[in-house]
Amino acid sequence: MTAHDVRRILAFGTGVGLEIGDRDLRVVVVRIRPSSVSVLGSTTISDFRGRPAAEWGAEYSEFLRAAGAGHVAAFALLPRREVIVRHVNLPGVADRDLGSAIEYQIDALHPYGEGEVHYSWARLGDKSTVLVGITRRTVIAQYHEVLGEAGIKLAALTFSAATLYSAARLFGAPPADGFLALAGQDGEMELYGESASRPVFSAVMGGPPEKATPLAAAELRLAPDAALLSLSQILPAPKLAPADFDVERFALPYAAALAAASPRLALPVNLLPPDLRSTSSRTMFVPTAALAAVLAGLLVALAAQARLQERRHLEAVQAEIAKFERRASRVAAAETETGKLRARIRLLDAFRQRTASDLDAVKEITALLAPPAWLSSLELTRDSLSLAGEIEQAAPLLKTLDGSPRFRGSEFTVPILRTAKVEVFRIRASREEVAP
Repeated sequence: MTAHDVRRILAFGTGVGLEIGDRDLRVVVVRIRPSSVSVLGSTTISDFRGRPAAEWGAEYSEFLRAAGAGHVAAFALLPRREVIVRHVNLPGVADRDLGSAIEYQIDALHPYGEGEVHYSWARLGDKSTVLVGITRRTVIAQYHEVLGEAGIKLAALTFSAATLYSAARLFGAPPADGFLALAGQDGEMELYGESASRPVFSAVMGGPPEKATPLAAAELRLAPDAALLSLSQILPAPKLAPADFDVERFALPYAAALAAASPRLALPVNLLPPDLRSTSSRTMFVPTAALAAVLAGLLVALAAQARLQERRHLEAVQAEIAKFERRASRVAAAETETGKLRARIRLLDAFRQRTASDLDAVKEITALLAPPAWLSSLELTRDSLSLAGEIEQAAPLLKTLDGSPRFRGSEFTVPILRTAKVEVFRIRASREEVAP
């Protein structure tokens, strides 16, 4: 298997590329697979600097949701004039020593004061050349704040040269004899090229292409009349794309999206400090899922072993239980019979207590209705009392009955009937249980 085949296998993911222009933001969403690139959508957010962040941020979020990439953090390209691009030749320096070597030379690579810049670098393939991107810390803070206010998650702040170099090698290789290409937006044009003598060339062009091209060709050691390629000739052509997608117009965010979709295959040049980066791609959970699967397998094996031991122990316990099964059944039958006897005893005790309670209630009524009052009927249930009779004054009977702890809620069921000397009454009351 060749290195190219390995790169194809690793080319898998979804990425969002964002180009920051003077007025507009250009956004491209791609999905790459080992055999193809699909553009899921592209858009231009106009005049983002003059509009409220919430307004164009909502427009950006809606676009990502429509493209099925609402969870993906973007690779944003800083304006080319905000980044100093250098290439440093460090022959014989091992990878582990590159960081120290770059740090030693960094102050000679930019015109700003000490501590004012943030930089990032990457070795170009297996060459001794190292690509270095440098920008001021205030630039990073500015764009991180502006994009953050709009709710845009950033995985990287990078620059066009790094993403074009990576994207051109995603599924193939750029022209071996060198090339020069033109890219840009908002009136700012950038020349990008590669050659055997200059692995990466990136410069902002101030004049017309006819004047700038020979100078760039000379830097690359190309022929003065070298043809100016289009970026679509060096970038992988999408297999699927919306009808209105134009590779040339969206070349830079397209290259950034390709780098974002396959960060393992792109140059690791990221000017955004690690503590400000968002890692919201679902692929970040793949290692966790793999480890979780391994752990789940171990837990299943451990559970199977524990279950086997438990089964053996259960068989031994069941053998012991079988020896005492008959004795246990006799004990259970005895307990059942005992329970029935206890229920019968409780029932008999309840009947005995009811008789005593009823006698106490009759005794209480006799005490409350002393002669010359007399009763013509008395009906006593478990929860009520109904009585009828004659007495000289019937009205006080309700208070008399309610004053007893055995009765409550007394009331006349019919109006009091007055005869010559006595009053005929009929009363109903509720019974109260009194503790013995």
